[in-house]
Amino acid sequence: MPRTSARGGPQTRARILEVANRMFLERGYDAVTVAEVAKEAGVSSVTVFKHFPRKEDLFLDRAADAVELLRSAVRDRAPGTDVLTSLRDSTFRLLDARHPLSGIDGRSVPFFRTVAESPALVSRAREIAAELQRTLSEELDDDPAYEGDAALLAAFFLAGYITVLVGTARRLIAGEQADALLDDHRARFERLFEALRGGV
Repeated sequence: MPRTSARGGPQTRARILEVANRMFLERGYDAVTVAEVAKEAGVSSVTVFKHFPRKEDLFLDRAADAVELLRSAVRDRAPGTDVLTSLRDSTFRLLDARHPLSGIDGRSVPFFRTVAESPALVSRAREIAAELQRTLSEELDDDPAYEGDAALLAAFFLAGYITVLVGTARRLIAGEQADALLDDHRARFERLFEALRGGV
């Protein structure tokens, strides 16, 4: 296979991701090595690790997107809009777009199944959740307009969001269709924000 040009650029990163995801879904995450991904992508293992510090990040590659969404919900909200409203609006924009981070994209079933079958991916997903919680808490602490308990809101929001996602993912893995789950998925997010509004 010819080697990829612009070795350090976004095209290389995208190629590595494409190859890794295909191999993980075909063979299972634990059965594929970074060296095999690198060979198939036409790069060195060093190049893979330059873009993805851990093997798990080759599959859980949307963590950076989630960080930016949380930061934007706090930093870029309209004047007079409280943080909880901004988080809610961001959540439902993802849901309406069936974004992978919304948890209701039916095409994500192979992804959910692969994560569920790998202890390493489950462990890394939990680490990412903790990192996201810290990010949101820090953003709230730095926001002069926010007067609540930043650590509590971040903890409750992330725990609730993940609970909704995991619950829907289990049902999708079990064979239910995303369209049939959409109303319940949305209703659970609504209940989450109602609880946060009344309790934090």
